[in-house]
Amino acid sequence: MGAVLLVCRLVVRDLRRRPAEAALFLLAITAATATLALGLAAGQMTDILYDKTRAATAGPDVVVVTANSTAQTRADLARVADGPHVTGHSGPYTVFDTTLRAHGHTLKTVVEARGVNRPRIEHPQVTSGSWLRPGGAVLERGFADVLGIHVGERVSVHGHSYPVVGLAVTAGDIVFPWQGLLANGGGGPEEHQRGLVWLTPTDARAAADGQSAIGYVMNLRLDDPERAVGYGDYYRGVDDAPVLANFQNWHFIRFQDSVLVRDTMPALVIGSWLLAAAAVVGLAGLVTGRAAQQTRRVGVLKAVGATPGLVAVVLLIEHLLLAALAAALGLLIGTLVAPVLADPSAGLLGGTIPPSPDAITGVIVLAVVVPLFAVFGPTVRAATTSTVRALADTPREAQGRAPLTALSAHLPTSLLLGVRLITRRPRRAVLVAVSTATVSVMVSAMVVLEHQTVRRYDFGSTTLNNVHDAQTTQVMFGICVTLGLLAAVNTMVLTWSVGLDARHPLAIARTLGATPGQITAGLCVAQVLPALPGVIVGSPIGLLLYLVFSPPSTTMPSTGSLLTALLAILLGTAAFAAVPAWLHTRRPATDVLSAETA
Repeated sequence: MGAVLLVCRLVVRDLRRRPAEAALFLLAITAATATLALGLAAGQMTDILYDKTRAATAGPDVVVVTANSTAQTRADLARVADGPHVTGHSGPYTVFDTTLRAHGHTLKTVVEARGVNRPRIEHPQVTSGSWLRPGGAVLERGFADVLGIHVGERVSVHGHSYPVVGLAVTAGDIVFPWQGLLANGGGGPEEHQRGLVWLTPTDARAAADGQSAIGYVMNLRLDDPERAVGYGDYYRGVDDAPVLANFQNWHFIRFQDSVLVRDTMPALVIGSWLLAAAAVVGLAGLVTGRAAQQTRRVGVLKAVGATPGLVAVVLLIEHLLLAALAAALGLLIGTLVAPVLADPSAGLLGGTIPPSPDAITGVIVLAVVVPLFAVFGPTVRAATTSTVRALADTPREAQGRAPLTALSAHLPTSLLLGVRLITRRPRRAVLVAVSTATVSVMVSAMVVLEHQTVRRYDFGSTTLNNVHDAQTTQVMFGICVTLGLLAAVNTMVLTWSVGLDARHPLAIARTLGATPGQITAGLCVAQVLPALPGVIVGSPIGLLLYLVFSPPSTTMPSTGSLLTALLAILLGTAAFAAVPAWLHTRRPATDVLSAETA
């Protein structure tokens, strides 16, 4: 019990003494875990929201849509309503394609005639305003959202003006912009883009004046929802009296609703692992820098009787506690952001989306593995350092690289210092390369994305922004910015760590005539040179990943665009390294040497 209390007190004291480092640690892991939680849950997020919408609206198991309104069609629908396994139905309702004009846009629209009293099966859920009344229109919420239409405004349907009395969501049709897709036998999402408007039968007849393509939609409830798959095959197989209608089940509608987020999943999952790699680099830099500051503390702990195992526990437990908190925060952020990501068209009921078991497991593994991988080596080295050496707090001896040292002797002073700092601790150079490579992967992918032809929704005389592409771009841009921020922090942390570890040789270099500017430039060179192979490796990986998850018609950017982006990464590395490098030169060399020899 005494050892546990000692560990807790030491951990709390260390966190209080270094809150900035703890905050950086927490932010790095939280960014990676939150992105991974979203990526692993993306495949189920839309399904959860659809199921919620289906429950709230008593959604149908099967939707039957016809392309005409003849007497034979009505007879066929009556036969379907009395068919096997059907326990209830609503409709048939008149549906037709027309145009809607609002806010200067003219768009293709599907109008569905509904009564003022909502049926027991498939009743749209009003989210704003009220349900239908004579002379008023209710718009599907996703359709209204993209046009910026609110309750109380007026819209024109085939030349007839109606006030918008409400906005609603439904599980009986696909979310915007593919509403009415069921009516043309499936088709393709890119070929059939429409909104959805509900009018009363009287208003619908007025708006349909002169329209030739008028059909019906009917919603079925089955005794077992799983029978919905392939339900229409029976009627199409009856040769003497086939039913000429399009049967679609709720599984198909739910699947189509997820199209908007399906392509976002690879970006989230890949982005989370890139963020994890960047987090490892940052944590390794933090731990290495702290090891240089905690050497004497380790010696004191050992001098008063602490075993190497206890020292290792003290150094590890802090990071594991922060990792546990980061995992919880990542899951929380994922839970809060998931509804927005799962329904970019606003066509489904929102609500909390609990993390899936896969997401919880993945986040926990990531939160534990990343800090352990980053801190294990420095922790073991600190725990196994002799008590006398730890109390003396002498710098670690650099690894010998005689050929490289001889080769660098003829270089300019700044370049010479940078090369020798790299050869002194080559592992840090590897960390810099990894950090730069993660950014290069996303930056290269973003450059390719920005060179693609902007796809827009074509509604005839009006085009609107593509919600699907906009979301993918926003997700990739968010990950790219987060990686850039982590890389900037990593660069500053690693530069500070390099300068702290090499404070003695750098002070000697200053006494021999090196200027503060040359020392600063040397520390920058120690970051930029390893960043160069990171850029060279990361860029083609980013291009390859984008090509794997993109359409075959991808337009590749020019070489100049890629080189400009990669040059910007190197310049950014130099700029962020310059800040801690300059701070190291603020301390007089005599003070550093006096502290080392005291």
